[in-house]
Amino acid sequence: MAKLTKEQFVEALKEMTILEIKELVDGLKEEFGIDPTAVAAAGPAVAAEEVEEKTEFTVLIKSFGDQKIQVIKVVRELTGLGLADAKKLTETPDGVIKENVKKEDAEAAKEALEAVGATVEVK
Repeated sequence: MAKLTKEQFVEALKEMTILEIKELVDGLKEEFGIDPTAVAAAGPAVAAEEVEEKTEFTVLIKSFGDQKIQVIKVVRELTGLGLADAKKLTETPDGVIKENVKKEDAEAAKEALEAVGATVEVK
């Protein structure tokens, strides 16, 4: 029997009806004792275990809330920007306040901004 390439197999699947594909899957289960759905379900779990713990975070400002001036002051303290640049950053949705910082620094920035009414996200 001639060996099929992956491309040939995919092309053959494209020509099959849903019923024929179901019969093929059932035949694979019966012949080889495999369940393709079990393999697909196990795949993401293995990948999740291999993911390294994130060490660098980015602090984004979503909105400045009701106390815009207070938020601008905190942004200036955190970034060292001038008044005009801090105001512009504060008014920018998803503006990056801190980038590639440790988790502790990101959490401290988030707490400082939320204390004055800003909505913040740490990624």
